[in-house]
Amino acid sequence: TMLPAYLRFVRGVVDSDDLPLNVSRETLQNNRQVERIKGALSKRVLDLLDRLVAEGGDRYDTFWREFGTVLKEGVAEDFSHRERILKLLRYPSTRSDGPDQRVSLDDYIARMATGQNEIYYLTAESWKAAVGSPQLEALKARGIEVLLMHERIDEWLASYFTEYQGKRLRNVAKGELDLDALGPDSGQAEREQAAQDAAPLVDRLKALLGGSVKDVRISRRLTDSPACLVLEEHDMALHMQRLLQQAGHGAGPAEPILEINPGHPLIRRLADESDQARASDLGWLLFEQARLASGGGIEDPAAFNARINRLLAS
Repeated sequence: TMLPAYLRFVRGVVDSDDLPLNVSRETLQNNRQVERIKGALSKRVLDLLDRLVAEGGDRYDTFWREFGTVLKEGVAEDFSHRERILKLLRYPSTRSDGPDQRVSLDDYIARMATGQNEIYYLTAESWKAAVGSPQLEALKARGIEVLLMHERIDEWLASYFTEYQGKRLRNVAKGELDLDALGPDSGQAEREQAAQDAAPLVDRLKALLGGSVKDVRISRRLTDSPACLVLEEHDMALHMQRLLQQAGHGAGPAEPILEINPGHPLIRRLADESDQARASDLGWLLFEQARLASGGGIEDPAAFNARINRLLAS
């Protein structure tokens, strides 16, 4: 083929007087002129896409809806044109009204908040899962825009570009989320006190959930939700782990970290619960709800339903 796989949506005929008459697959694969033609064709297609972007209007949006997922593959496949391809990427964000309202990386950087040095993003298995993710709450409260990468290829793609225009890309659902650079936190003292008060509950949840979680800690991500799951920096997202396991390719699943919001009524109820059985049901439901929100699914749906029924009946 004369074009790389990520440009497979292009069809055409190449007319050249410089190709050898003795045509065979081996000859073409090892011919320098053919390699030059391939490079020129890739450049010409990307030039055309750049012109579509420069023209404005809906033409590039129409192209992206049809072929954007395929073009994303070029970030990993074509290092020589990687920066050009990154400029062509489009994603919805927390400021979008829907999945079809997308922003480029350059436009995102142009409207970054004062003190913001990273490009924040979140990967999810669908638009609704992304836009409703509890991991976004603290950033939304501060007015920080987050790119919502909701296609299956995005989790894989994110491992191939960790920086753009000198700005590090930061998955808001992985690792520690440091918000200090974004300005003073008016509620920090209250949260620190709440964290101290919640220390016994953290220990209780650790003992209850055991090996299902790597750790339990007070969250800086949450403002409205009771809990969320967080992964280590280089762990694969839970929805991708589930897909790989279903396909028979999954390695051992990464243990998530459970983050809790000590100010939430459900967390306070769990802290005050004296009945061990109800406390166990509440703790496991917190974990399973957070797992569902992260796309990880429920390992034992029958037990999940039984816990809900017991709590509703009590």
